[in-house]
Amino acid sequence: MAHQESVAEPDANPGFPFGAIVGQDQLRLALILCAVHPGIGGVLVRGEKGTAKSTVVRALAALLPPTSSGAAARLVELPVGATEDRVVGSLDLEKVLRDGERAFQPGLLAAAHDGVLYVDEVNLLHDHLVDVLLDAAAMGRVHVERDGVSHSHAARFVLVGTMNPEEGELRPQLLDRFGLAVDVAASRDVETRMQVVRRRLDFEADPVGFAARYADADSATAARIEEARAALPGIALPNRELRRIAALCASFDVDGMRADLVLARTATAHAAWRGAAEVAEEDVRVAAELTLPHRRRRDPFDEPGLDPQQLEDAMRDAAEQAGQEPDPDPEPDPDPDPDPDGPGGGTPQPESDGHPSASSSSPEDVSEGSVPQGPGRDREIGAPGAQFRTRLLTVPGVGEGAPGRRSRSRSPRGRTVRATTEYGRGLHLVGTLFAAAEHQADRGRTSGRMLLAPGDIRGAIKEGREGNLIVFVVDASGSMAARDRLSAVTGAVVSLLRDAYQRRDKVAVVTVRGASAELVLPPTSSVDVAVRRLRSLRTGGKSPLAQGFLKAREVVLRERVRDPQRRAMVVALTDGRATGGIDPVHRAKVAAGLLADTSVAGVVVDCESGMVRLGLAAELAVALRGPCVRLSELSAEKVAGVVRAAA
Repeated sequence: MAHQESVAEPDANPGFPFGAIVGQDQLRLALILCAVHPGIGGVLVRGEKGTAKSTVVRALAALLPPTSSGAAARLVELPVGATEDRVVGSLDLEKVLRDGERAFQPGLLAAAHDGVLYVDEVNLLHDHLVDVLLDAAAMGRVHVERDGVSHSHAARFVLVGTMNPEEGELRPQLLDRFGLAVDVAASRDVETRMQVVRRRLDFEADPVGFAARYADADSATAARIEEARAALPGIALPNRELRRIAALCASFDVDGMRADLVLARTATAHAAWRGAAEVAEEDVRVAAELTLPHRRRRDPFDEPGLDPQQLEDAMRDAAEQAGQEPDPDPEPDPDPDPDPDGPGGGTPQPESDGHPSASSSSPEDVSEGSVPQGPGRDREIGAPGAQFRTRLLTVPGVGEGAPGRRSRSRSPRGRTVRATTEYGRGLHLVGTLFAAAEHQADRGRTSGRMLLAPGDIRGAIKEGREGNLIVFVVDASGSMAARDRLSAVTGAVVSLLRDAYQRRDKVAVVTVRGASAELVLPPTSSVDVAVRRLRSLRTGGKSPLAQGFLKAREVVLRERVRDPQRRAMVVALTDGRATGGIDPVHRAKVAAGLLADTSVAGVVVDCESGMVRLGLAAELAVALRGPCVRLSELSAEKVAGVVRAAA
């Protein structure tokens, strides 16, 4: 989808009024609190498409106080494809070439000062740009040191990012950087849905008249925001409530101290919004509902959101803490345990985080002692087996795919590695100036502007990281179920999914069982969807591996039409025992060869076990033109080599 940078300016037709929005109370409050106190750090809005996320954000901009220069606050939209130069600013090339002077040209962050910076699909924005935005939102300033220019300017704005979780999540490190987070969904109440549609139709029929009906309400909200901003420095935060805040954050076991700071700022902003002189328990409760849910998600497989009962329990415990005064000189334990190895003594054991390390067990260990299942038995696979931490898996070579954090790629948004005489990926300014400088005397320049010739232009070769498409072909036939290998296999797949989440890959899963192959997980960046599908896999029946490879080929070719630059990798997990139809083993080899012809990296993970080994998986790997590794080798130490060797 193409995007263009834009700065919203007033036009003849007003936007949808803030006061006319039906529902979304928590989202509206979060935006208002960030407008009162931009130092909160912005709002992340998570929700399905069609939930009025963009409408609410645009309506807020009209309510903000005027800028320091007296101009109306602006809404600046930042596109997913923006470059760092466009975001933070860069050297003013025109002034350099015309006057020979170095000057700074501000970017979108400067344009958003005292307004709203809106990033739709923020989860698809390159990670380093998200870091830049969040740094600026937290500090209120932008510092630029590049191209020989040192520049700093104010950039206080309300940062709002919207995203659809089905299109991929933000990494936990970036989630924590957003001050507030709100999950939005369309109401299931019929009357509410009717009211939403009616107001939208009325607005489209007469925008001016509709806006006039809500002008007084919006003016009152704008005035209240301005009053709360003015009152904010005088709002008191008693030690009682600060203790409550610290107790809440400790209760939810959040990492670092950012949550405590954001919760304190949000509670203070809420107190100012309701016109109070100091922060009270109700302010802390509201702030907790907005600041803590997304900070509980340390792992991509943690469920998002906040359990209301958990919040109630934490608030009750925090209330007890808030009423306590610290002991200025606590007495030592009168009866310490003399035996360091006795109960309660010795070295504390670390608590498990629910994700076993590579040293705790290997995928091969999962199947030992299991009850065999008949080849015709159809059953659910159950929970995935032991998971482990993977190393960086890379596709060999240098691609030009979507921004990610995995394989090397040439990218207009990466770091500049060198200049080239070919111009097409942006201007290499320093290289161009150096090339022209050699000829200034020959061209008769004595002073003033630099004299350029077409041959001086140098392009920039930039290198970054890309995300890949990883297609898993999982043999879910009866022969695999008989050895209970699928639990171990899905454990390995989940481990790779966790890594793919962090490195912004797309993942697809094809299962082979019965009479055909099924695409149980179309290419997606959403690990939530991926794990749900894996847990519902069923096993049993024959093993039509040929159909599995052909289905994987279909997935790769279809995705290549949508995203031609994204390189693909196919990982087949099977014992190689193709069954069903005429000469199934030969057909599987032919299908694997056709898949290899599509220029994908491939690898076969051999799941065969027992005293007698047929070696059929290794033969499939030859046809796929990739390596074959044993399932027992798919560990934290070995898994990196599996895919890296797939060239």
